[in-house]
Amino acid sequence: MIGILGGTFNPIHNGHLHLAERLQQTLAFETVRFIPAAIPALKDMPKVSAKQRADMVKLAIVDHPTFEIDTRELERAGPSYTIDSLISLRKELGDKVSICWLIGFDAFARLNTWHRWNELLDHCHFVVVKRPHSEDLTWNAEIESLVELHQTNNLNSLKNSGSGKILIQEIAALDISSTEIRKNIASKSNVSDVMPSSIINYIQQHQLYQ
Repeated sequence: MIGILGGTFNPIHNGHLHLAERLQQTLAFETVRFIPAAIPALKDMPKVSAKQRADMVKLAIVDHPTFEIDTRELERAGPSYTIDSLISLRKELGDKVSICWLIGFDAFARLNTWHRWNELLDHCHFVVVKRPHSEDLTWNAEIESLVELHQTNNLNSLKNSGSGKILIQEIAALDISSTEIRKNIASKSNVSDVMPSSIINYIQQHQLYQ
């Protein structure tokens, strides 16, 4: 069973690493793959290049032997659609490997805006991260129907099948925002408590987010 954490990672920060660490401990992933988006489909194009964002991911996970970077979206032309990455992963790993796409509660609530969103569960499970004791957010009708059809509370159902399940997992996520980090770097505020020092050094060396 592997976990997949996709995103622009603009830049990667302690919140990303904490989420991956906690989910790996809780769900016993063999590995967690970080997949940086080259051309985000639903966000503005980052000013920092895809290669630089991937370089920062590599630096951030170097001390985590079970974390990997997966650069398939950087090697593919056009928008970085999740469905294309999942189809590619399936060709690589086969049908039986359990692939769990890790996603925050807010992003999952907008899943029906994703490209070919109703095909995603044909290729993966979703692990939806929710903060403990947080107020219940409302789904739209399409997401509500998806959850009703596919939700499970049984971890073994994820391990024993390759795709098709939704697990809502509560973890105490860190409240860190890449947007706020970029603003703080631009204003020369201290970001040492929210990012690995190796990433701060890289940003300073390449004069990013100035």
